[in-house]
Amino acid sequence: MLAEFLDTSDEWIYPRTGVKSRYVISDEKLEEMAIEAANKALADAGITAAELDYIICSNVVNEYITPQLSCIIQGGIGATCPCIDINCACAGFIYALDIAESQYRAGRVRNVLIVCAEEPTRMPDWADRSTSVLFGDGAGAAVLTGGDNIKGISLSSASATDKLYQKRTLQPTPYITKEEIDIPLQMKGQDVFKFAVKASSTDITKILAQNNLTANDVDHILLHQANIRIIHAIRDFLKQPDDKFPVNIESHGNSSSSSCPILLDECRRNGRLLPGDKIVLSAFGAGFVSGAALIEL
Repeated sequence: MLAEFLDTSDEWIYPRTGVKSRYVISDEKLEEMAIEAANKALADAGITAAELDYIICSNVVNEYITPQLSCIIQGGIGATCPCIDINCACAGFIYALDIAESQYRAGRVRNVLIVCAEEPTRMPDWADRSTSVLFGDGAGAAVLTGGDNIKGISLSSASATDKLYQKRTLQPTPYITKEEIDIPLQMKGQDVFKFAVKASSTDITKILAQNNLTANDVDHILLHQANIRIIHAIRDFLKQPDDKFPVNIESHGNSSSSSCPILLDECRRNGRLLPGDKIVLSAFGAGFVSGAALIEL
């Protein structure tokens, strides 16, 4: 399908990215997908929206500048609790986990809903084969409640705004004299690759060391599904077998912050995750930002 309007082919895309297919928004609305994911998570958790104490929504871009997407989700599921949006790019799920854990440890919440809803296919120039072939749209959600399953979280950031960015113009005022132009998603692939591998490897090593563990002690390592070559490079650095790294990039592409919760849900549904398993989640994105979380089921 892409080869119909792009100078590309499966033979070019798949070896470089690991992507065979992905989901792209057409007549759907992102908020509808987010609400559906939230309702499914609530049903799986066995609680109602009225029992939620906080909603955290991770999103990079959507049709609304205001109100925040979390408010739309709140109304769509019938919740009344406070809500907040965060933009931590592809690492948003890890950052949302950290916020939820902090709120819980402060004694302010018991039930928190995290929703990652992303449409990164709206960001690149679809005439640019280096970026438009990478992304897929999606939404994933998780409910957190009382317990001690989160064993640790490590976050990091390094300002490198010229490596991966998009800019858009705002409404003009009578006083604007500076030049403003819309710039579709720009990415320096090699720089992103190097950062992703180094940041993820460092975050994972740090969080394991803090818990007196090594990668050998972990049952599953769920990485942000950005590029199969990045996943393989992190795997090689950690010296772990393929079967510890579940992947769905072949069928989803890079779905930004929704990547981790979608992969986590698929692993849960196919019976791959068992009680007592130790899981590491790791993600990285524009900024640059990255994070890892250690969870014991």
